[in-house]
Amino acid sequence: MNLLPHERYCDEIVLRTEALRAAVRGFDLDAVVPTCPEWTLRDLAVHVGGVHRWVGEIVRTRAVDEVPDERVPQFTPEGEDPAVLDAWLAEGAASTAEALREAGPGAKVWSWSWDRSAGFWARRMAIETVVHQADAALTAKVSYAMAPDLAADTIDEWLEIVAFAQASGDDPGAAELRGAGRSLHLHATDAPGAEWLIEFGEDGFTWRRAHERATVALRGPLTDLMLVFNRRLAADSDRVEVLGDAALLDFWLERSSFG
Repeated sequence: MNLLPHERYCDEIVLRTEALRAAVRGFDLDAVVPTCPEWTLRDLAVHVGGVHRWVGEIVRTRAVDEVPDERVPQFTPEGEDPAVLDAWLAEGAASTAEALREAGPGAKVWSWSWDRSAGFWARRMAIETVVHQADAALTAKVSYAMAPDLAADTIDEWLEIVAFAQASGDDPGAAELRGAGRSLHLHATDAPGAEWLIEFGEDGFTWRRAHERATVALRGPLTDLMLVFNRRLAADSDRVEVLGDAALLDFWLERSSFG
């Protein structure tokens, strides 16, 4: 799988955070986020900013073990002032991107994943912010768009994470993504080559970029496919089309919610 350049991921952490801040700014911070109903918009912003700062501390210190939240400087913003929250988000994204650029993609650091490198965290934080930018946009009812290569990489990375969760045996939902003879096809209608085939087997699932018939197909604009795949857009939305066994798509979405 071709990754985007490390510098691009670092840039997108800042750019996606700017877009998230623009969606949040001036909106009711106590509004419930429909795609994460356990959170308010303030909770969402604090989560994003806290994760950025946590990763920044891991990378800056070249941590070899997980860093507790209490060891992260300014892990949460001070007070309730929306302007303070906005500045805190901006500073955290910029600081983390700077730490990642300075480290370079090959720097060895702790991660929860198969890849213990700063490069993993640059990609993870860019895509984390891509998805939570969507949460903010949906809450504030503002438009949301994503560059095709970044939207496609968001799907690639999520497949890698779900496969890791299944292989590790630590996630009961991912463990159920098996059963020979079934397959799921994602087909972007506006981005040539943006297609994925997920094939279920007795031992789990595999995936590859391919255009093939499947048990169920999800078709639509690439950004909308990405949003459905990340459970930010309902599969029965009129922005996408489901062909075939819709229950299999629901089966995947219900069990691919690692973390």
